[in-house]
Amino acid sequence: MDDDVWLVPHTHWDREWYEPFQRFRLRLVDLMDDVTARGLAEPGFRFTLDGQMAAVEDYLEVRPERRGTIRDLVAGGQLAIGPWRVLMDEFLCSGETMIRNLEMGWASASALGEPMPVGYLPDMFGHCAQMPQILRRAGLSRACVWRGVPERVAHHEFVWRSPDGSTIRTEYLPSGYGNAADLFLDSANGTDVESVRSRLVDRMARQRAWFGADAFLAMYGTDHAAPLPSLMQQVGRLGEHPDGPRVRVATLRDYLAEARTPEAALLVVEGELRSHARANILPGVLSVRWHLKDAMARTERTLARYAEPFASLWLEAWPQAYLDLAWGNVVDSSCHDSVTGCGVDETALQVAARIAEGEHAAQAVRDRVLAGLARHVPDGSLLVVNPVPGARADQLALTLPVPADWPAVALAAADGRLLPTQELGRPAAELAREQVPAARLATVMGRVHDRELFGLQVRRLEIDEAGRELVFHVADRPGPERFDAVREEGRVASAVAGRPADEPWTLVIVDEPRRRLVAAVECEGLGWSTWTPQRAEDQPGRGQAATTSGVGVEGTSLTSSLLRVDVRDGGSLRLTAADGTVLDGVGTLVDGGDCGDSYNYGPPAGDRVVDTPDHVEVRVLERGPLRAALEVRRDYRLPTRLEADGSRSATTEPVTVTTRVELRRGEPFARLALAWENRSSDHRLRLLVPLARATSTVDAEGQLAVVRRPLTAEGGTGGEFPLPTYPAERFVDAGGAGVLLGRTMEHEVVDTAGGQALALTLLRAIGYLSRNVHPHRDEPAGPQLPTPQAQCLGPATADLAVLPHAGGWEDAALVAAVEGYLHPVVAVRGTAAGSVPAAGASAAGRPTALRLEGRGVVLTSLRRRDGWLELRVVAECTRPTEAVVSLAGSGIAQARRCDLFGRPGGPLEVANAEVRVPLGPWEIATLQLRP
Repeated sequence: MDDDVWLVPHTHWDREWYEPFQRFRLRLVDLMDDVTARGLAEPGFRFTLDGQMAAVEDYLEVRPERRGTIRDLVAGGQLAIGPWRVLMDEFLCSGETMIRNLEMGWASASALGEPMPVGYLPDMFGHCAQMPQILRRAGLSRACVWRGVPERVAHHEFVWRSPDGSTIRTEYLPSGYGNAADLFLDSANGTDVESVRSRLVDRMARQRAWFGADAFLAMYGTDHAAPLPSLMQQVGRLGEHPDGPRVRVATLRDYLAEARTPEAALLVVEGELRSHARANILPGVLSVRWHLKDAMARTERTLARYAEPFASLWLEAWPQAYLDLAWGNVVDSSCHDSVTGCGVDETALQVAARIAEGEHAAQAVRDRVLAGLARHVPDGSLLVVNPVPGARADQLALTLPVPADWPAVALAAADGRLLPTQELGRPAAELAREQVPAARLATVMGRVHDRELFGLQVRRLEIDEAGRELVFHVADRPGPERFDAVREEGRVASAVAGRPADEPWTLVIVDEPRRRLVAAVECEGLGWSTWTPQRAEDQPGRGQAATTSGVGVEGTSLTSSLLRVDVRDGGSLRLTAADGTVLDGVGTLVDGGDCGDSYNYGPPAGDRVVDTPDHVEVRVLERGPLRAALEVRRDYRLPTRLEADGSRSATTEPVTVTTRVELRRGEPFARLALAWENRSSDHRLRLLVPLARATSTVDAEGQLAVVRRPLTAEGGTGGEFPLPTYPAERFVDAGGAGVLLGRTMEHEVVDTAGGQALALTLLRAIGYLSRNVHPHRDEPAGPQLPTPQAQCLGPATADLAVLPHAGGWEDAALVAAVEGYLHPVVAVRGTAAGSVPAAGASAAGRPTALRLEGRGVVLTSLRRRDGWLELRVVAECTRPTEAVVSLAGSGIAQARRCDLFGRPGGPLEVANAEVRVPLGPWEIATLQLRP
């Protein structure tokens, strides 16, 4: 007869949360010591280790002698491990980071046995739309979730479908991952069996509607807890009871190995799971500790779109260990209690340091590649590298040494093409001037380290004995003259010999003439080119108004052929697109109180909203023709804090918000860079982007898809007020207003006096991890611990761009726009002596560029694997498309598909030196090419 109850002993292990990592880890060691000992002593004991290998590796780092024990328990089916590295937050990291997370976890688990082939997602704060496709393309056929499931799900199983059509059979945990956590008693006394049985029968009865005739899944575990020592004895006594129920101790893998209901009979749920109906999804984590979100997005881009692709194409020795270090830091920081910012301050500091270490490693790899390529470029020329795998024009801000007599500067390509530049300014050549007594003059030479002074190279030292002046001439490069510090020190000593000790001398540091320039550089896809500064007679198109193809300034307005930006009286902006679309009031700031915590926004009892500045000042920064910019300074007085009664204080803090508004030639959007100092506590600051037309939905890009959402959120009995505040990773679009984002941002469509507007949360300042009493949540989400650093007092920034348009996000080509916005070209000066070829492979047979074309096709990864170039793309479009891939410099000898773990699939045809891959809407495809 079948078992009535499948009892799954487990723990949910937060690596860091209300205590930092190392404090939790020592408790993990104790738990795992107990679990492994019981596994060896009790053959019937089973344990599921939370679906994340970090807990196993964290343990083995302290107890390396237990590796064999873990391997034996996995082989015997007593311990279920994997498939993830960590349990991430699915909306605060990229889709590629989640794929690497799964890859790392699967490899780590495979080294110890067979991984649990279940996409176990027990405590994420909602689930992204593409998760079924990610799991299926990694070879998994089952998932298990809790939070975010919509109210219409009424059975413990459903079919979850991604936008591309991929489906996965999904187990729902209707009461969470601890529905049997309190089932057993501390005592193993035989008289307790009736109490245990009564509790179990009652629990089964209350959840019978979910399971029907299926066996009851009893998840016996909770946060940071091990099973009671008497578990197996109590289960044994239950088995002796004549009336049952029959209990089988199992792993989650065991339970899910059996399909109890035909899949065709299961409800199909489409897309992301972000319903508040049955459990808290804690959406406020999207906007607390903004700096963690900013650092995560920046580091992911540096790693996945610069360091790894550049090294794949142009670095001789593949830096696997360093890239692993970078990815490990990024993945470990993506935990659902880490990048979310819902831990104590010590945890947030550790997460910030970990992300920074990952960014530094990625920067090091990127810069090593650039330094290697620079050796192919003559000194005095520029190496420009494009991370986007498609041809583009992008702007570079440069500070270059330029002869003082040049009227203007152009950049010359290797084929002779000339590009004009826009001059922004000329830095002062005199870097320093001071008076030094003669007796101390010789010691000044101690400031010169080899030839370095002020971060530059000393070219020569001039000594004017009559004028009592020493002049150091410095430059970027040493120059042909030999500089001997010892000899020069002797010259200085000789010059002051016999002079009064207190005689004043003048010491001057003079730089070579420089100019700050902007250049619009034409670039091939994921390749590099060289540009050489040349004399030009004048800057074309210089003037107040825009030329036909340029940008300009008219009073306090920026103008181009694609977009006009006018500054309104209150400092907000009116954007008018060439197609007539108008967004009026862009950039309005709205500040209100927040009595919530790191998990949920909380409206205060006595709110006081500030949305009007006391003073506005506008000044012109740059006039075009390539780039025009204004600075808008707005002065506010914001309430200092919340008072004990929940109202905002009468005392205020002065805050100046500076917004750089920038328009570039050829771009249909305005770039906004905001900077201010947060001086207030317990508040929420939002930026408004009014819509051009009314809408009932909002579209947001993130985690390899563009998701359409309603303007209301589904509520229910989950205990949380259903706020329609949603995440967007790279862009959000509604009613003709497209907003390109520099980091994941929370957004909501709100009603204003002028109509609907997108409200983007720039900052949420809060002082508690969780509040026991919260206006938007019935129960605490964690312990009520103070988090003063989560008030984020100090400097704050936000970068975004606004694109007004007709039609929808596809009509406006927002995918291509955000690709260019987030991935600027990079440039370094060449270091080769003499004349060298302007372009070429960095090694024989290696590609010089990778080109990827296709409507809506986005590159998410490019790396080397086992002698292949492996690239991953996603079709971010609603209609079928085609990816076209080619390798310049080497061609493609062989091509094939593979899964997310690099396991080979079917071959791909190479024709006319390119590979064409048909893609369905939202399809993720991983390809391997042999140059």
